Amino acid sequence: MSLADKRCIPCEGGVPPMAQDEAEKLLKQLSPGWSLNDKGHLEASYKFPNFIQAMTFANKVGNIAEAEGHHPDLTVSWGKCGVEIWTHKIQGLTESDFILAAKIDGIV
Repeated sequence: MSLADKRCIPCEGGVPPMAQDEAEKLLKQLSPGWSLNDKGHLEASYKFPNFIQAMTFANKVGNIAEAEGHHPDLTVSWGKCGVEIWTHKIQGLTESDFILAAKIDGIV
């Protein structure tokens, strides 16, 4: 089953973030635009020809996030939307972060 076919599982805390090697393995299942930033969070930046299309994309990401109960940080500016994902309760990554990223890949 692909990451995009899975559902995000709510994290209630009390579990450690995934190990770096596991995160790097799951990263390979996402589109090449995703990376791990210096905080250990998933991030990607998408370019658009104008502000309206960047906002439209951000709203689609918001709809997916709400359906999954897993919410990324979004930064919208003219022609660009940045997405940063991590599990806030544990200040690190879980499989659900990669599931959300894969679902975002599906709308690009």
